[in-house]
Amino acid sequence: MKWNTYKLTLITMLAAIAVVGRIVFAPIPNAQPVTAIIILTGFWMGPLAAVVMAFLTTFLTNMVLGMGIWSVWQIVAWGIIGIGAGLIGKMLPKLPVWALSTYGFLSGLLFGLVMALTMRAIGQTFWGYYLAGLPFDLMHAASNFVFILVFYAVFEKLFLKYEQRVQLVC
Repeated sequence: MKWNTYKLTLITMLAAIAVVGRIVFAPIPNAQPVTAIIILTGFWMGPLAAVVMAFLTTFLTNMVLGMGIWSVWQIVAWGIIGIGAGLIGKMLPKLPVWALSTYGFLSGLLFGLVMALTMRAIGQTFWGYYLAGLPFDLMHAASNFVFILVFYAVFEKLFLKYEQRVQLVC
């Protein structure tokens, strides 16, 4: 799909929503809409758009919440999740919302696993870090499920309008 001003504007607007959502929900451990927004973006706009979202959101929110070596791995984890959502959107564009929400739930667990593996790479014990983080990963997974259910209808209208606009331009 061709990149144009409208697509870039939509992605930056979605990144702004994700950034605000992550900062607003920061007091609630691992309950934030970033993963859900990246999944929805990837599902409707493709894998590359989701990777751009992962980078923008991580970079901008971590400027407020704290930048560190984990920032790179957050981008990697969210990028992988977004690529997966983009591929699902291309292969199964009529996927029901509950199935996409289930993907969001599993993505929360995957995100925690990636972060635990990267902590192992810098010298932490994997099992101790992973098991200590499992309640937070479950909260992340559950919040993804709920956020996708809540955002799906609104974002679907937004993305369908985007597709109509793109067809008019092309």
